Amino acid sequence: MKFKKLATVSLAAALVSSIAIPYASAEPGKSNGKKQNAPVVEATVKDVLVQGGKEFKDLNDNGKVDLYENWQLPIDVRVKDLVKKMTLEEKAGMMLITEFPRFNQGKLALPNKTIDQNTRYYIFRQTPAADVIADYNNQLQEAAEGSRLGIPIVITSNPRNHASTDYTNNSGGGGQHSYWPGPLGLAAARDGEAVKEFAEIAAKEWRASGIRKVYGYTADIATDPLWARIEDTFGESPEVASEMIYNIIKGFQGDELGKDSVAITAKHFPGGGARDNGLDPHFPEGPFNPYPTEGSLLKYHIPPFEAAIAAGVSSIMPYYAYPSNTSADQGLPWYSEDQQFEEVGFALNKAIITDFLRGQLGFKGYVNSDTGAVTGLAWGAEHLSQEEKYAKAIGAGTNLVSGASDPVPLINAVQNGLLDEEKVNESVTFLLTEMMKLGLFENPYVDPQNALNVVNNPDSQKLADEAHRKSIVLLRNDEVKGEKLLPLTDEKVSEVKLYVEEFSKDAANATVKLKQAIQNYDSSITIVDRLEEATHAFVWVKPAQSNWDNNPRITVGPETGVADVNRIIEIQKAVPTITAINLISPWLIDQIEPNAAAVVTTFGTKAEAIVDVIRGKFNPSGKLPFAIPANAEAVENEIGDIPSYEEDPSYSYKNQNGDKYEYGFGLSY
Repeated sequence: MKFKKLATVSLAAALVSSIAIPYASAEPGKSNGKKQNAPVVEATVKDVLVQGGKEFKDLNDNGKVDLYENWQLPIDVRVKDLVKKMTLEEKAGMMLITEFPRFNQGKLALPNKTIDQNTRYYIFRQTPAADVIADYNNQLQEAAEGSRLGIPIVITSNPRNHASTDYTNNSGGGGQHSYWPGPLGLAAARDGEAVKEFAEIAAKEWRASGIRKVYGYTADIATDPLWARIEDTFGESPEVASEMIYNIIKGFQGDELGKDSVAITAKHFPGGGARDNGLDPHFPEGPFNPYPTEGSLLKYHIPPFEAAIAAGVSSIMPYYAYPSNTSADQGLPWYSEDQQFEEVGFALNKAIITDFLRGQLGFKGYVNSDTGAVTGLAWGAEHLSQEEKYAKAIGAGTNLVSGASDPVPLINAVQNGLLDEEKVNESVTFLLTEMMKLGLFENPYVDPQNALNVVNNPDSQKLADEAHRKSIVLLRNDEVKGEKLLPLTDEKVSEVKLYVEEFSKDAANATVKLKQAIQNYDSSITIVDRLEEATHAFVWVKPAQSNWDNNPRITVGPETGVADVNRIIEIQKAVPTITAINLISPWLIDQIEPNAAAVVTTFGTKAEAIVDVIRGKFNPSGKLPFAIPANAEAVENEIGDIPSYEEDPSYSYKNQNGDKYEYGFGLSY
């Protein structure tokens, strides 16, 4: 990083640029009466000016401290000044969030069209080590600082502290963020304070690497078991999901958004879980949200978003879908005399964003569209031109358009009279306010070595490992030879010869790694390679479905990456078998469960945590975050907008011991 350049501002410039408000306020426009500590000011391209013994970045390179450069002033004063200085083209560029700029051999490829057009929000999807991300951030910030107004960049990411089928997948490798169970696992543990602690740790890691905004977490309620995005949710209980999302936001953002915060974007308003046979609005087969149950929207899907708003969430993301007029009455004002809803995507739907989210629910942050929701996937508005789509979305209350890199249609919408520039100013005001609260105007740079040190903190992973153990749910523990199979205590394990096999997409390699992980973690377990030599077995079944398959299914078989179900049954019948099932969806387990002697569920869980539970080092305490369906008929008959505990009692799977694998079920020793 270059050394900052210092220049003393002239007395005349100081008088012109000063204002009689000496300290920044806790809230824009309000004084908290306390002296603000001077922030660290770091520049690589522009000068740092010294005024009254304090440092300020000369972001527009005019030799004086402008209002927007003066961190002592209320943020609303600074933002108002900057908006006045921006051209329409700069404002339009800022209102887009697009894919991360290209790097060649670690160097930012320049010139970069989107940076030059003032795009300042970028989505980062890769998982290099934290020091690499930090270096990318610094290069981007240097390029942004060199622009006309020096407006910094906000790097955004999907959650990156968990395993993920479709999004940013943390493999638990060196130099990456601490590795925690997935959101479903956090919900299974039901420990709100631990979730807040997780978010505080994760925020330090993200902040250290330069990522300052989360595309998440998901506040959707998992009411349709076929939906392939359930992995990202906190399950099917509005109460649990509300507690989780509230604590996630408080952990990442703090009580107020500030220089130590990572901003959260709660998604997907007003709830993506209300699906029709699992079909997703990423595709034309599933473009709508159905609400067949009267009042289900407000009763089940909205509470987590109310919790997010109460926690002060920085932004909210609407889903691609439109609300279907086939729905039962949902208790909202009707769109017209004969239509309950305007059947247009939520990001373009004024009744949903301006009237409901802002007006009724009181949301004060900004609205970030989902990727492509205003352009290619603008369901119900396909007939509109690009300019008309932008005008409709921004007029409806959307402020940041994701998945777009060309500001021309937005510029044209204003110039052609389709959109008032004041609506553009409102959006840019939201975005600049977030940036200033995050402290990015003063110092957007990070230390790559510090980023690596923070993510490699063993104390963080120790707490994550505890969360892994808490997330495991014990569903079944039969008697074998007169006593419960689990736990395999020290007295029992000496007699055990354990056959181990994983059933997943890459089963052979995964089995080798699983055996090594178990043996390295607990050498008292004797692992055998042949089933014929075994006294017991451990099988880990990891089905998977990708949302991008556009083929909702929850059967366990080749169609979900489990090539040989008959082999699972063969093992279970040969020796007492501990069967672990990774529940990224509520799989149909009526084939692989009946012959098991013990059953545990995982949620992107570390193998070592399962060993601790199996061995009795940790007494299982997790509870199912959703019910497991009895069979395919139960799935066929389910109602897609309500939780399982409101379904027919026959919905949940019942094992041979009479236990129902319903929402909240879980055994202990």
